[in-house]
Formats: sequence, C-alpha cells, structure tokens
Amino acid sequence: MNIIFPELSGSEDNFHFERFLYSKGLFCVAGCDEAGRGPLAGPVVAAAVVLPPDCDHSFFVDSKILTHRKRLELSDRLHKIGASFGIGIVSEQKIDEINILQASLLAMKRAVKNLPGPSPDFILVDGKFTIPMFTAQKALVKGESKSGSIAAASILAKVGRDRIMVEYHHQFPAYNFQKNKGYPTREHRLAIQTNGICPIHRKTFKGVKEYAEQSAVSREKR
Repeated sequence: MNIIFPELSGSEDNFHFERFLYSKGLFCVAGCDEAGRGPLAGPVVAAAVVLPPDCDHSFFVDSKILTHRKRLELSDRLHKIGASFGIGIVSEQKIDEINILQASLLAMKRAVKNLPGPSPDFILVDGKFTIPMFTAQKALVKGESKSGSIAAASILAKVGRDRIMVEYHHQFPAYNFQKNKGYPTREHRLAIQTNGICPIHRKTFKGVKEYAEQSAVSREKR
C-alpha cells in the first residue's frame, strides 16, 4: 500500500500519523516496537498495539523515559481502555542464529500476528526497517516520540521483557537479572567474569562470546 505522508512541521502531537491514517479510512492502526536489543542475555520481546481512536494518547510516551512503576501503571491503563495488543518473543538462541536485527524484526512480526482479530490496516514501526511479510507499514526513526501507538508498544514490550528477566533471576541468581535485566552493566560483566556464562547468555555478543569460546576450548582439552 503506497501512502504518501505529509511533511512534518514539527508542531504535531504523537497521534498525528494515526489521525492521518484514519482520514484515509484505515482505522486499525498498530504501533510496533521491541525491547532488548542491547542486553547480553535473554530474549528480545516486541509488542504491537492498536489504540482506540478516541483514547487519550498523550499518556503514552517512550518507555525509556518512564520509571518502572509508571510503565506498570500505563500497562494497566492499556488493558482498561480496551487497547488490542500482541506480544512476540525471540529467544537468545535464535538471536545468536540469525543476529539481533533479524531477531528484532521477527519478534515484531510475531507480535503483529498475535494481535487479536484480523490483521491491522496499517503498521507504524519504530526504527529504520519495516517488518517482513507486511506491505502496509511505515518505519519511523525514534518512533516512540512520534506515535502514541508505538510508545504504547514500547511500554508493553519493556514490561513484558522485564518480567521474563525477573523469572530468569530465580534460575540464575548469580547474575542479578532482576536488577540489570541482562544489560551490560559493570556488575553483570563482573558476574560473567566470575561465574562464566549461563544458558540464556547471547553467545555471539561481545562480552559473552569470549567466555563461550573459552568454555569450548576447555571442553576440547578434557
């Protein structure tokens, strides 16, 4: 679908793209974003969100500028206002197999496919790349600040991934995943140096692969 979007003046709010698409008769507009591209451990999680056209979109902003408590509050709000959403998860093993960019796009593809009901009329995607398989979409760099739907998706993706990493903390407490969520903090790097890697570490990532290679060499010498 070839839709020509008007030039931005800089004064638009974060529901500008959605309203423009509504004016074209496209009322099921999904925003899509992911969380977890940068961590050394755990999956990448994406969310796709369709906000009700008459909702107060101003509540939904980039998850990275929100506190954990505020993200939880807004996640609850999305449920209460009747937003539709789907979640897509790609494991650390798959990330190592196909690389983080392709894994992020795959997670977003799964999120869109997991939306209830028919496929969305149009997808607004955070970032530089569109999602394979879907034709009616637009990539928006820094989309969380330009689209309330993408911002809402960023919140759900972050909340969902954080919950997964807290669960992993109970399995692998030495790495304190409940605090660092798998990101390369100083504490996390020291834990890897001290304990080696665990099954959910991304073995192709710098800061992990060196220890994975050491473990492989050690096994070969036995």
